[in-house]
Amino acid sequence: MLDANLKQQLQGYLVNIREPIELVASLDEGAKSHELQQLLEEIAGLSDKVSLARADGDPRTPSFMIRRVGTDIGVRFAGIPLGHEFTSLVLALLHVGGHPSKAAQDLIEQVRTLDGDYAFETYYSLSCQNCPDVVQALNLMSALNPRISHVAIDGALFQDEVNARKVMAVPTVFLNGEPFGQGRMELEQIVARIDSGALKRQADKIAGKDPFDVLVVGGGPAGAAAAIYAARKGIRTGVAAERFGGQVLDTMGIENFISVSHTEGPKLAAQLEQHVRDYDVDIMNLQRADKLVPARSEGGLHEVHLENGATLKARTVILSTGARWRQMNVPGEDEYRNKGVAYCPHCDGPLFKGKRVAVIGGGNSGVEAAIDLAGIVAHVTLIEFDSDLRADAVLQRKLASLTNVRIITSALTTEVKGDGEKVSSLVYKDRNHDTLHEVELEGIFVQIGLVPNTEWLKDVVALSPRGEIEIDHRGETSRPGIFAAGDCTTVPYKQIVVAMGEGTKASLSAFDYMIRLEPVDAVAQAA
Repeated sequence: MLDANLKQQLQGYLVNIREPIELVASLDEGAKSHELQQLLEEIAGLSDKVSLARADGDPRTPSFMIRRVGTDIGVRFAGIPLGHEFTSLVLALLHVGGHPSKAAQDLIEQVRTLDGDYAFETYYSLSCQNCPDVVQALNLMSALNPRISHVAIDGALFQDEVNARKVMAVPTVFLNGEPFGQGRMELEQIVARIDSGALKRQADKIAGKDPFDVLVVGGGPAGAAAAIYAARKGIRTGVAAERFGGQVLDTMGIENFISVSHTEGPKLAAQLEQHVRDYDVDIMNLQRADKLVPARSEGGLHEVHLENGATLKARTVILSTGARWRQMNVPGEDEYRNKGVAYCPHCDGPLFKGKRVAVIGGGNSGVEAAIDLAGIVAHVTLIEFDSDLRADAVLQRKLASLTNVRIITSALTTEVKGDGEKVSSLVYKDRNHDTLHEVELEGIFVQIGLVPNTEWLKDVVALSPRGEIEIDHRGETSRPGIFAAGDCTTVPYKQIVVAMGEGTKASLSAFDYMIRLEPVDAVAQAA
């Protein structure tokens, strides 16, 4: 199962196991069980602190428990955790084996002292980039607290169960048999949802912070670059990010990041965060800004209000809030979101194996999604508003070679239909003949571009008709001391390398602005 290089790397990790663990497998005679048995045998052969046992009869087969010998501490995987989940497997082996987590110590103690019994189940797909964060967070919780259990389930392998529980997006988490959440979740978010006092404690902690010289709002490539360049100037720097990494976390393969021939979004996001943490930067992750109050006089303090009620103050602010997937805004889309309407083909595609789906959008993202899905689903209908596809020629040629793809151009999606529980069809209008047509299907993947995350800035800084923050060549907005960078701005070409350059420029501009101000003690801090 594992090649020689991967075995060598894994063996190097397993020397960190402090307490003996056992891999307890539930198997049958199927091919997947044989694959899992081979994997577990290879793992057990790499460390004398790892043993292998059988305990057949688990309702989900193949599956296995990683258990600390002589205790109730452990986690279970239903399926074979390779692909994006291989890192989850490695961390589970280490954490159950007593190797300390890199999570903040106060958060670890918070998990250990949680009162109550929590049985979590997570449905994931091996191609999902958001799933590992959720799986790893819940695995860590179960390794820290014996009253918490977690089963990570490969949705593609347990399709009947997925259908029965109406799971149509990953990651999907159940707690004690009831739906708990969908989508990417950090450890802090999960703990906050089951620890009712956590949010208030966090807000109080943030509210007590001293003013920053530079406060970056957003943690994508632009925000990370801005934070690094500000910190290198030796000034007090903070980052408030809804999720560090931004849309990079949702990007599958990155092959145009100069000097790096290939990487993946989550890996790059982790590297960005680590680079920022190498400096004296106060990172406040999982914080959503909902109001900006500019200083009343130049050189005064700007205020950024957070959704949790806390307020941050800063002499300069760099807005790098990025963008999100654009919605179709048609009847039925909201009703059937995560019930057939999806926005990440890599994450949710495996759940539609053997089914009929549509992809909305004929740009690079849409055509790439159709190509990927064609290898999983029964049939793909690609719907494009314009008269021609807008994707690169090489992608169009690949798409045209696929026999289970139908391309419809000059079409406007008008409605998503369903039976109350899941999508059943899509209605579109033929723009050439002004006629309506209905396509029966089970899934719709929306890939029609991005919309900037700037609604909360309306009437605060100048925005373009598209909602982008208007900036000049220095990254300055219409408000003195407030700068902006990245996909949320009017800068053309929404690319990672462009965003990094823009974040750098905005940070240098903010520093240049500050050194030309009057000394801090001469400024009315109430302004």
